[in-house]
Amino acid sequence: MPAPEDPAMPDPDMPDPDMMAAELALGVLEGDELAVALRRLVHEPMFAAAVERWRDWLAALFADWPAVDAPAGMAARIEASIDRSQNHGVAGDPAAANDNQRGWRMLALAASIAACLLLAVTAMLALRPAPAPVRIPVPVAGPAPLIAAMAPTGAGTPVAAAYDPARGTVRIAGAVDVPAGRSAELWVIRGTEAPRSLGVVADATRAELTVPAALRGVIGADAVLAISIEPAGGSPTGAPTGPVVAAGKLSG
Repeated sequence: MPAPEDPAMPDPDMPDPDMMAAELALGVLEGDELAVALRRLVHEPMFAAAVERWRDWLAALFADWPAVDAPAGMAARIEASIDRSQNHGVAGDPAAANDNQRGWRMLALAASIAACLLLAVTAMLALRPAPAPVRIPVPVAGPAPLIAAMAPTGAGTPVAAAYDPARGTVRIAGAVDVPAGRSAELWVIRGTEAPRSLGVVADATRAELTVPAALRGVIGADAVLAISIEPAGGSPTGAPTGPVVAAGKLSG
């Protein structure tokens, strides 16, 4: 009497176990092959683990994709095409027909895996955040400085002045004769408006004054800058009280 078959030992004539595990996970097995696969699932731990790996992998790919029904009649057309191919090429040869049928299933399995990979790649590309735009700073040229050459009203040399609109400062360079105990004060005059003080010039040869924000709109092309001699610390009245020693018009 032949020894009983050990259900734990795989049959060497059976198909590749990993391929059968993939086919079982995809649900493409039928009839006797499905029964064989189910028996192996029960008796072969390695085969069961392979099926579980395939199911986990396929489930991860399809988790975010809704099921879509195939067009009506698609399954029938595929089966008819397979039958025609089998009958045309291997008529009368059951073994060859069986091999051909397995070849078609392997092709279907490969196509299914390729479709899964395509869906996964497409999903990753769609969910990948768009690259942040590269912002290239473009330097913006500030307003050009205004220049004035303040000519002396008496003896002496012109005094240069430059107003920087971006910084709101006036720079003065030149020689102004300031008597002891007195101060030189810088004024701006726009049109026929009254002079407005820009501050006391601490150094009569070189100084930089910060123009008050309220007066920066007054300084512009054609405005006149003037220097007067005032009591120490500047005019007490807010208007020039001493002689004007230099004056000149601003221009761009």
